[in-house]
Parts: sequence; structure tokens; C-alpha cells
Amino acid sequence: MPYKEMKVEKLYYAIGEVAEMLSVPVSTVRFWENEFDILKPMKNKKGNRLFTQADVRNLKIIHHLVKEEGMTLDGARKRLSGKWDETDSKYEISESLQKIKTILLEIRDNI
Repeated sequence: MPYKEMKVEKLYYAIGEVAEMLSVPVSTVRFWENEFDILKPMKNKKGNRLFTQADVRNLKIIHHLVKEEGMTLDGARKRLSGKWDETDSKYEISESLQKIKTILLEIRDNI
């Protein structure tokens, strides 16, 4: 059986890395940090933001609500404050379906 390397997850991500993951400008990530209470990135001595996995996940959920579902910031804020569990599970389902779609498209292209 071949050796498989485990995917290494970083503990902290810089704001530029997070913006690249989400395909948004860095200013958008800074803006969302000010708009949503669930985002509390740590800051180092220089004042650079350091985002944890939880922060990145929350940003992905915000991105999904605002950019993909077309919600306003107020609507996204209300959804996150009131129905967090429902929003989180819907996001997970959406992510799973996207992964399945990618796999199916790869299979189709290889046939």
C-alpha cells in the first residue's frame, strides 16, 4: 500500500492568504471583520491579523451568504445571529455537493 502524506493544516493564516482562499480583496476581509461579531482574529505584535481555522470557516460562511446567496450584510448578520446551526449545516451540505460535483466532472472528463 503506498504511503500517503497527511495534509498539513496551518494554525494561523495571514489576511492575504484568507483573501486568496475566498477570491476577494483584502479590504473585503477587513470590512467583514468589522461588520460581523463572530470574526475575532488574533493580532501579532506588528498588528497583523492572524486567522484561525474557525475564523476561516466563519468567513467562508459569510462569503457564501453574501456572494453566493446574494444576501445583504444586514440579512447575513441576522441569519448568523439567529440561526447559526441551520446556516452552518446548510453551508456544509453546499460544500459537500460542490466536492461531489467536482469529482463527477473529473470522472466525466476522463471517460
